[in-house]
Amino acid sequence: MAFSLLWLPGVLRTAGLKVAVEPGWENRGRGDVGRIFGVICHHTVGAKTGNFPSLRVIRDGRRATATQSALPGPLAQLGLGRDGTYYVIAAGRCNHAGAGSWQGVTTGNTNFIGIEAENAGSLEDFPWPAVQMDAYHRGVAAILKHIGRGPDFCAAHKEYAPLRKPLDPRFNMTEFRAAVAAIMSGSAPAPVLIPAAEPGGGRPTLRRGSTGERVQEVQRKVAVTPDGEFGPKTEAAVRVFQRARGLVPDGIVGPRTWVALDTVA
Repeated sequence: MAFSLLWLPGVLRTAGLKVAVEPGWENRGRGDVGRIFGVICHHTVGAKTGNFPSLRVIRDGRRATATQSALPGPLAQLGLGRDGTYYVIAAGRCNHAGAGSWQGVTTGNTNFIGIEAENAGSLEDFPWPAVQMDAYHRGVAAILKHIGRGPDFCAAHKEYAPLRKPLDPRFNMTEFRAAVAAIMSGSAPAPVLIPAAEPGGGRPTLRRGSTGERVQEVQRKVAVTPDGEFGPKTEAAVRVFQRARGLVPDGIVGPRTWVALDTVA
């Protein structure tokens, strides 16, 4: 059975954000959500490297450790990678909030959307990548606009559940909500979008889902089997290529990445 939050990918894409859907997300959840009042922001406390290495944990749940009990997944509806990609994990209720309260709402799992952003939660993983923070602001703004709520309905987990002393997310939420408010009011600068093709109508911008000979060309240069299908393996290889050349590792082959690829024999 498909759950209620089927609008999530479309709302994020309309905001100009990069979206990757996890297979089966439409039917994933611990039952359905209720009326959505806002967003609770988290960080994963995951690895210090990788774009979104916590995907499996957020999707399937947390194993018991010496300091934490097991928690079945999904642990959030959305994951946010270091490159600003939103991973849509579940359309139903998730175990992300627990006991707490924000704006008088005490049923966080049922009435708030959870976003788990990839970050180790340590000072060594701070400040966050600018592209990730911008996507965090814009994604939250898009969701709040869709549900008809203001920035005050965005909370950190540490604000929703202060008695449990969670640290996530570590950044300043007053500043975060101010950035969300600026986007919602239209006073924030528009996001810089990747052109659809090189200047003058050159090679097209390619991303996950693209197909054809141009995709094969990219695959050969990033050492992926050239099948002409721009899937997750190609995207990951493009990110590695971009990172090695000082480009934004977003996995999208736009004009700047095409220029860099031209240097590969």
